[in-house]
Amino acid sequence: MKTHQLPLKRRCELLSIPRSSAYYRSTRDTSRDDVLMRAMDEIHLRLPFYGSRRISGELADEGHVVNRKCVQRLMRRMGMNALYPKPNTSRAHHAYKVYPYLLRGLSIERANQVWCADITYIPMRKGFLYLVAIMDWHSRKVLSWRMSNTLDTGFCVAALHEALRKYGAPEIFNTDQGCQFTSEAFTQVLKDANIRISMDGKGRWVDNVFIERLWRSLKYEEVYLTAYENMRQAQEGIRQWMHFYNHRRKHQALEKQTPETVYYNNLNAEAMASA
Repeated sequence: MKTHQLPLKRRCELLSIPRSSAYYRSTRDTSRDDVLMRAMDEIHLRLPFYGSRRISGELADEGHVVNRKCVQRLMRRMGMNALYPKPNTSRAHHAYKVYPYLLRGLSIERANQVWCADITYIPMRKGFLYLVAIMDWHSRKVLSWRMSNTLDTGFCVAALHEALRKYGAPEIFNTDQGCQFTSEAFTQVLKDANIRISMDGKGRWVDNVFIERLWRSLKYEEVYLTAYENMRQAQEGIRQWMHFYNHRRKHQALEKQTPETVYYNNLNAEAMASA
């Protein structure tokens, strides 16, 4: 702006805006927002069923004086939602098509039968990032993941393309009704691969528990122990942890096997059975 050949006064006249607007600088304390979002993220992991009112109370107990409107604003910015049965959640609140829920009563017994995806907030020393992961429901294996500094659709589509390229196509892909997953850019990739689309509806909040456990483990075992300076550092730290999670971290729910072992053992067993 300072190197522009037109004087600031003339530029304001051409744009029909007051000169005071050109000199305005936001007074919002972004560093305070970062502190609050980090605290809110930890509260959400401990108490995922808490909404803005209760999170405000928890923040106050921790010494953060903040009103509920501020908490609501930051929750929207983080893409954070309380996990509990909500009325009318099966209705579309946006322009994109919402698909029916296909997992009711379905027994998920094999790899690549159902995949799921979710987005979480990743705090850094200054600022924050968003992380999307695609998981095989049966084995809990993380098939792909991507990071972004904006909550858009592009990084979700990139993660989806990577998972399909590496592991083929599942029968069903299940997500929540977030705009990144209901967008035409995302759902068209699934349609082109002949994948049935399923979206959590009324009363299906519990389906998020599987990937919420992934987020909890990631944050307490890696993210909160490391104050990332930038995206490159965050990507490297999370890449190492994801490798540990898939290849070395044994799950009690998987009979003390790793997601990688369960995923490939299941595929091999199916291949031998069909041979």
